[in-house]
Amino acid sequence: MEYDHLLIQKYFPDLNEEQLSQFQKMGALYKGWNEKINVISRKDIDFFYLHHVLHSLGIAKVIQFEPGTKILDIGTGGGFPGIPLAILFPEVSFHLVDSIGKKINVVKDVVKQLKLRNVEAQQVRAETLNRTYHFIVSRAVTQMEKFYPWVKKKFKKEDFNEFQNGIFYLKGGEVDEELESLHLSYVTYHLEDYFKEDFFDTKKVIYIPYEGKR
Repeated sequence: MEYDHLLIQKYFPDLNEEQLSQFQKMGALYKGWNEKINVISRKDIDFFYLHHVLHSLGIAKVIQFEPGTKILDIGTGGGFPGIPLAILFPEVSFHLVDSIGKKINVVKDVVKQLKLRNVEAQQVRAETLNRTYHFIVSRAVTQMEKFYPWVKKKFKKEDFNEFQNGIFYLKGGEVDEELESLHLSYVTYHLEDYFKEDFFDTKKVIYIPYEGKR
């Protein structure tokens, strides 16, 4: 694979041996699954570490989650951004959900093969979940005007991270009009500030703090 797991080590040099091994194994696991079902687009699999793993870890350039943080990954697909983040933050709990069963089956297998004890994968529609979380992460699964109503009641009230509880949303292209129409406050982080590959020129992390009653 072009851009192999060493790309991850380049930007995250403090990984321990177990984490390095888990990132290394990911490529072969996803390549194997992709030959059975289309988890990742065929043209993208050769850029797996750049387009999927490192992109997911863009969130970790913005925030370092504290141990004990609970995170929901909505529309996780094959496990992004949740699985790369779960490797990076083994003391943080991740709940990965998607409505497509075959994709969640892939996630469950990858979690098992990588021995990730901090990940729960579930086939469920996000709007039916009753639990609460400190943060919700996602890779632009839908327009924010649809996404935000699903999640606005799913936040815990107590904050203990550097950031107030809220959403970290990976997005490409323009977002301002979409978010301003919802009258949400937000902060944009440009991934080109952290990663030098051209792929990240238009990629962003959008942080939207939870503004419910506290």
